[in-house]
Amino acid sequence: MPTPLPETEDAATAELAALAAAIAHHNQLYHTDDAPEISDADYDALVRRNAAIEAAFPQLIRADSPSVQVGAAPAGHLAKVAHARPMFSLDNAFNAEEVADFLGRVRRYLKLADDDAVALTAEPKIDGLSCSIRYENRRLVRALTRGDGQIGEDVTANVRTIADIPPTLPDDAPDVFEVRGEVYMAKDDFAALNARLLAEAEGTSREARQFANPRNAAAGSLRQKDAAVTRERPLRFFAWGWGETSDLPGDTQSAVIAAIRAWGFPVAEAFRPGGTLEDALATYARIEAERADLRFDIDGVVYKVDRLDWQQRLGFVGRAPRWAIAHKFPAQQAQTTLERIDIQVGRTGKLTPVARLTPVTVGGVVVTNATLHNADEIARLNVWPGDRVVLQRAGDVIPQIVDNLSRDESRGAWPFPAQCPECHSAAEREPGEVDFRCSGGLICPAQRVERLRHFASRHALDIEGLGITNVESFVRDGLIHTPADIYRLTKEALLARERWAEISAQNLIDAIDAKRAPPLDRFLFALGIRHVGEITARDLARRYRTWAAFQDMIARMAARRVDLKPALGESDEKFLARTARELAAIVETPGIGPEVALALADFFAEEHNTQAVADLLGQVTPAELVHETRESPVTGKTIVFTGTLETMSRDEAKAQAEALGARVSGSVSAKTDLVVAGPGAGSKLKKAGDLGIEVIDEAAWAAIVAAST
Repeated sequence: MPTPLPETEDAATAELAALAAAIAHHNQLYHTDDAPEISDADYDALVRRNAAIEAAFPQLIRADSPSVQVGAAPAGHLAKVAHARPMFSLDNAFNAEEVADFLGRVRRYLKLADDDAVALTAEPKIDGLSCSIRYENRRLVRALTRGDGQIGEDVTANVRTIADIPPTLPDDAPDVFEVRGEVYMAKDDFAALNARLLAEAEGTSREARQFANPRNAAAGSLRQKDAAVTRERPLRFFAWGWGETSDLPGDTQSAVIAAIRAWGFPVAEAFRPGGTLEDALATYARIEAERADLRFDIDGVVYKVDRLDWQQRLGFVGRAPRWAIAHKFPAQQAQTTLERIDIQVGRTGKLTPVARLTPVTVGGVVVTNATLHNADEIARLNVWPGDRVVLQRAGDVIPQIVDNLSRDESRGAWPFPAQCPECHSAAEREPGEVDFRCSGGLICPAQRVERLRHFASRHALDIEGLGITNVESFVRDGLIHTPADIYRLTKEALLARERWAEISAQNLIDAIDAKRAPPLDRFLFALGIRHVGEITARDLARRYRTWAAFQDMIARMAARRVDLKPALGESDEKFLARTARELAAIVETPGIGPEVALALADFFAEEHNTQAVADLLGQVTPAELVHETRESPVTGKTIVFTGTLETMSRDEAKAQAEALGARVSGSVSAKTDLVVAGPGAGSKLKKAGDLGIEVIDEAAWAAIVAAST
């Protein structure tokens, strides 16, 4: 189901601004850097969303709207030259109905009857680099890339090396004529180029340059500083149109293209002149069926009104001609064999299955891996190693499997591992969740950097100078593996590293030593137990006050869990839910329910975690939580701060509330008693109003604090 359009002008303005920035970013990556991050399908979705919002809110169209921009501004080492006539891009259609709508718009604009013939040409939309080649007195004088449509990059010397592009035109050609088309690289030439670059790098210290796909290879080769490098690259050219010209060798699109072909330029063999809509759609279907076998990559079929006088009348709207449209192909698919299923562990412990595949080309990219998302997706597809599967590149960096041609329901689902492949801790999935997660926590190598970064972060142990850069560096070089290792760092070890001086090394050691007696709530939060955030850690610390008391509660939970057994006929899910409720009763802490209780029990049930905590306790001693509170109107209540606080930080406000015996929450719910709203308060303020919760401003909050002092 499509995403609903914004309901207000403010929402539409914000989304149009975000879309303009995103599309400009991807234009830069595609047209200038030759390094796209997203697929054509995802890019097209952004453009269509922008167009839909502009149609609903035409008064909000921006000066930098993607609907009036073409490509991206050229950048880099090549000279910038203005086009004699702009190089426009094309609007897109994604199905036959949208092509019919395009033809309907043409008829209405020209005031034609529904049965008046409108001849169309149809040709493959080649995935390469657009180029305009200018001839004066029938000699090639300049070649420009599309750039932003107004200004391109001068690639004249490089274009002269492409055999498909003649250096001169015949005597009957116009005095001035710009041939426009696509510089591309054939699929087999692309594979050979990558193989050659790899072979040339063997035995040297440099890393081999490898292009991701033929389009990137063509763009990178054409935009070389040295034309000699371009000459060594197997570039080709297809002509599809023209720019400035002193005369035209025909009065239809097909006639001019025929003349360009006669001058020696390659023209797509699938070019079909003068057909009806049905002919054009039939050409689309035939080209789509042959797409995988073509020597070059294409991503659709372009239709153009054949009569040039009608093209002249139709003109342009924004960045595109009214007389042409690109009928894009759906996401490309291919078949291959699933060789094995590997499990990758993310930095937060999430286990993600990845399919390892027999290499296959999909959409111009050689694919060897595909995401399987989670255990439920594996079961849905019923995939096992050895199966023949269908792949699709629809926008994912790693393509996905969309069908299993070897499905056999009788064999059941592939067994998802019960242990983390990195540390062999239990892999667990909580009720209602789709992802399995490693319970190894502090000792899992895959989670090590993130866990250590969290341990030293500002709201946990707050070790100044131990940020993500130093953590990553220390882990990479083997200085630290567990939180306890942080406290074993020595000044001598730091001074032995590059860019560490006496002062910086001593400062870090002092900062670490200053945190050897952390408050109990910060210590609990620093352990990185799932579902135990700052507020939950503080609630636990208030309830148990000392590490010994907290540890005793954990022991009682473990003993109770051993005693619990499933009732006759009780499902695993219901038994786990009952277990969680019983554990929550042992935790016996306001605000902490079964989910947190189960997470605590799971964490400390893992021997690796208990060993890591015991090792850590040999270096630090959690301090008893001493939390003096004053009676106030908000004692025992739950408060939410939202918006901008102008006289204090959010941390100071939270500390004030806790000193008054209140609990601070980050979200508004039916359990919220009071909302303190500053300027810029948004959805939380609205929800408070909907729920009838009392709302005060910062001044009123300050008065409560002052009166309770």
